[in-house]
Amino acid sequence: MVNPHRGEIAAVIDGREQVLCLTLGALAELEASFGVASLPALVERLSRTALTSKQVCAIIAAGLRGGGSAISAADVAAMPFEGGASGMTELVARLLSATFSAPRAPEEGGDAGDGVTPNPR
Repeated sequence: MVNPHRGEIAAVIDGREQVLCLTLGALAELEASFGVASLPALVERLSRTALTSKQVCAIIAAGLRGGGSAISAADVAAMPFEGGASGMTELVARLLSATFSAPRAPEEGGDAGDGVTPNPR
């Protein structure tokens, strides 16, 4: 079961449900992969330009490793995804949203993980 308060999401990858989470270590990997020097620079890079297929695979692999799987970006590139290529990009969008947003509280019309709202940090 995923914990939305930790930024975890679930996805069907290679026919199995997987947990993905961009932990601090996973984000550090992505900083190196994207050639940026800080977390704010990574966020800006992710929000201002289109991602390449290689970058999509790197983000998914980092999320899978953060969720407890020992996997490489090359392994991810060879896996079938529910929804194909568009499913991969949707997965990255959900993962980034879960990482950089906060789960909605019940008084905001949500429950323990039915959606996200922008984090005011």
